Amino acid sequence: MLTIGTHMSIAGGIAKTAKNVVEMEANTMQIFSRNPRGSNYKNYSQEEIDTFQNIRQSHQFGALLAHAPYTMNLASANEKTYEFACMVIREDIVRMDALGIENMVFHPGSHTGIGAEAGISNIIRGLDQALTEEQNITVLLETMSGKGTEIGVTFEELKAIRDGVRRPEKLGVCLDTCHIFAAGYDIVHDLDGVLEEFDRVLGLELLRAIHLNDSMMPFGSRKDRHAPIGEGEIGLEPLLRVLMHPALRGLPVYLETPFDDAGHKKEIAMIREELWKKEQN
Repeated sequence: MLTIGTHMSIAGGIAKTAKNVVEMEANTMQIFSRNPRGSNYKNYSQEEIDTFQNIRQSHQFGALLAHAPYTMNLASANEKTYEFACMVIREDIVRMDALGIENMVFHPGSHTGIGAEAGISNIIRGLDQALTEEQNITVLLETMSGKGTEIGVTFEELKAIRDGVRRPEKLGVCLDTCHIFAAGYDIVHDLDGVLEEFDRVLGLELLRAIHLNDSMMPFGSRKDRHAPIGEGEIGLEPLLRVLMHPALRGLPVYLETPFDDAGHKKEIAMIREELWKKEQN
């Protein structure tokens, strides 16, 4: 069964968010670990946490995903920015792990002029102060589009991060279809080749999640602009091939397309219907 959900707002609380997932007829979700544009986060009462866990278990949610805030830049050479990023990832790993969330994804960061090698070194140091042997959560490096000085635009950069940390077993990868398409990985015409390269460089066993997004921008544009599924430069058929690929089937899928909950409910229903049609042929 396809495990699919969307990025959900937790403004109304985590229990209300879980109820919204059920109403959307989804079976997983992605949430921000804290304010995506700031530093604040919400503490939940035990009653709310219990309600959240009951909904999640009774409706058999698949693996949940927490997304670190966009303000976190572990590659930064700016001391204040870097210290903030180290604090955020350290605290949010603990908080999301306590909620039993299986995976937490983050954008590796932007080196802002110091070079990819120095940025990767900063990311490694930041992860080493946050990853512990005791945690159950897996931290995921997200594949990036390559805008500006972003790190994570190539599989080799992700490998360099994972190879450098003291606890590589705590790190996995989240593949964003919009990002890798914009970065120059041709998932439209050569999905097999892209996945073979991923396997050669990193190993397909490290893939833990998929951000399923179409792209407003053309192939190799290095620009991160998400489009609704089937309405962008990637198109519906190639994205369905991603979902049906033997190497990717079974991975949880999260939509980050520009819709509200009602729009996402329709989008999820459309994806399931199109997959069903494919499976009948």
